[in-house]
Amino acid sequence: MAIVTFVDETTAGERGAGWGLDIAEERLTVRELIRRRVFQEVAEYNARTPGVFQGLVQPEDAERVLNGYALRTPRRIDPEAQTELALKAFAGNGFLVLVGDRQVTELDDEVELGFGTEVTFLKLVPLVGG
Repeated sequence: MAIVTFVDETTAGERGAGWGLDIAEERLTVRELIRRRVFQEVAEYNARTPGVFQGLVQPEDAERVLNGYALRTPRRIDPEAQTELALKAFAGNGFLVLVGDRQVTELDDEVELGFGTEVTFLKLVPLVGG
């Protein structure tokens, strides 16, 4: 079993604190890696239901705030729906995924997950005035 560290970065140079997730498999598709990440962050949010969701992608009926996304109406987030949003964002270049120092480009690409693997989700920030 490996602990995979997930880190969020932006093209503006911001880097969030990483967090770990135990993964038993040695190989996973990018699709499954995104699904597990999203399911974990949704489970943590639903267990506490804080005012702000800090996740990979913006839930429906939410607005972007300083540290995440504020839901207009407090509610539990559906992990399946949130996963679909994340997969669409990946396919639409909303973020890039780097496993170690290698970018993966397809949802069905398999990646090796060894001890200490870092997976970076690079969120693309639109250019101002461009």
